[in-house]
Amino acid sequence: MEEKIVETRSFIDKHSFFMFITLSILVSAVVVYISMQMYNSSGASQLDLSRPGYVSVRSKVDATDGDFETYPANGTISKTVIENFKTLFKEQTQKILDVDAFGGAPLDPSALLVDDSSTTQ
Repeated sequence: MEEKIVETRSFIDKHSFFMFITLSILVSAVVVYISMQMYNSSGASQLDLSRPGYVSVRSKVDATDGDFETYPANGTISKTVIENFKTLFKEQTQKILDVDAFGGAPLDPSALLVDDSSTTQ
């Protein structure tokens, strides 16, 4: 006669999938909580105009960026439009590359458009 070997499975073995799903949800909830706390404490939430509380202010925002041409969200795309975009993109990229981000120039009062005479009093 053959003996039947009975395996005893632990609680973890029996419910490993359920525990995996539960732990995944808990970890994601903790990460979302931490990211929302960072979002609110950093002040970025005050700049987010897509929030429902800022509906009345959206129309007052000046979206013009003096020297950068924007394109409409819809319309035809042609070779000339793409070439024009590439040209403008290269100009903006060059402006970024010209700035020495690790030097002191970006924090110079003239770069920040701050009146230097008011800070030396």
